Amino acid sequence: MAARIAYDDVEVGTELPPAGFPVTRATLVRYAGASGDFNPIHWNERFAREVGLPDVIAHGMFTMASAIRVVTDWAGDPGAVVEYGVRFTKPVVVPNDDEGARVEVTGKVAAKLDDNLVRVDLVATSAGQKVLGMSRAVVRLG
Repeated sequence: MAARIAYDDVEVGTELPPAGFPVTRATLVRYAGASGDFNPIHWNERFAREVGLPDVIAHGMFTMASAIRVVTDWAGDPGAVVEYGVRFTKPVVVPNDDEGARVEVTGKVAAKLDDNLVRVDLVATSAGQKVLGMSRAVVRLG
């Protein structure tokens, strides 16, 4: 499967459709099972607070994976992402209620590179705070 977006149709500054991703305690339990990361900061409120966190926090890799969905949904092919990296700046705090937390993600084409590649810069926030820094993906377009 190839990216559904054509390189020639994209300009620097092109904005990707934004998306929001809910994160509940149940989401974290499912992710822990899938990833094998059962660190108690992701499910045990008492433990999280004892180590200085405000509450249970989402897995960093879960937050990172949620953010790249904006790019893969836009490109139409997860395989189009050839490089992806982030810095974790703030945790996604997940309260123990029905709403949980929400990760909001926007993206913009920051550079057109050679060989049908573009760099997309992402901004991911939760509760009004930036949770990922230097979030960048290189994507091969059609």
